[in-house]
Amino acid sequence: MGFRHNNLLHNNHFHKDWQRRVRVWFDQAGRKKSRRNARAAKAAALGMRPLQPLRPAVRGQTLKYNTKLRQGRGFTIEELKAAGIRKVEALSIGIPVDHRRKNRSEEGLKLNADRLKAYKERLIVVPRPTKQNKQKMPDLSSVATTRTTIEAFPIPAGTTPEAPRAITAEEKESNAFRTLRMARAIHRHEGARQARQAKREEEAANAKK
Repeated sequence: MGFRHNNLLHNNHFHKDWQRRVRVWFDQAGRKKSRRNARAAKAAALGMRPLQPLRPAVRGQTLKYNTKLRQGRGFTIEELKAAGIRKVEALSIGIPVDHRRKNRSEEGLKLNADRLKAYKERLIVVPRPTKQNKQKMPDLSSVATTRTTIEAFPIPAGTTPEAPRAITAEEKESNAFRTLRMARAIHRHEGARQARQAKREEEAANAKK
């Protein structure tokens, strides 16, 4: 923005008392210790329960990340049905349910169903202690427990990289660009081709009459 005419030149002061508005992080070490203590307190309050619930294996979005698998929000109703777990039962044993996510492939459905089945096999449900079942509580002192589900049920690799190898003569002769363009053209003209074939068959049938 320029200045015009014989006016006063601006000499604004925008840095007054800037030290009062500086944000510092001197409590970084103390907050780190507080978070560690909070995690320890949470683990003690949960008892033998895992610290995090079981999460599904989902693919990342966009072409850049869809070859990788990561933890999702919750399991779908189809995955729970495949594993033989009801929705109310899943919520009671630490399995989150996501109503928005949909299964786009049989491989993803089978992968998460297998994770649910493996989790259910290792799951030990202890009833709440009451006066009636206080004497019937199982002894779990000798049972090995896992506090983190991601270590017990890790997310598998999305794709297995192929080892280096020599290019074959058939691969050298083939033209990938030409193959893709031909497949695209065949798919684009398939409807018109079928319409012409149906028209020829109809004309042949009318000619026989």
